[in-house]
Amino acid sequence: QLQLVESGGGLVQPGGSLRLSCAASGSTLAAHSIGWFRRTPGNSRDGVPCIADNGNTDYADSVKGRFTISRDNGKNTVYLQMNSLKPEDTGVYYCAAQRLFVSGLCLPQSAKYDFWGQGTQVTVSS
Repeated sequence: QLQLVESGGGLVQPGGSLRLSCAASGSTLAAHSIGWFRRTPGNSRDGVPCIADNGNTDYADSVKGRFTISRDNGKNTVYLQMNSLKPEDTGVYYCAAQRLFVSGLCLPQSAKYDFWGQGTQVTVSS
């Protein structure tokens, strides 16, 4: 079935930028909600942004105006552009996908997702 692989993480100074990619294989990402989640110190996964099949998006308040989620269905890939990074953005970022049977839903809760990538580390430090 669907497999996801994240890339693009790394070490960046505060105020810098990173672009994360989530490449899918095994199935098309069309008709899926895609979310990016950051693992917390308590090992929970907090939603960062999500994007629905039709492009509807939802952002956590902490990243609004700084992060942008987008999807390229032709490349079967979802991106997370991260600008003006802060130390509190540090963590392991996972992409996740959930098949949508109702178009337009952007799912912000980790429990809603069936398919997960392995994660990519983002460290923001001076």
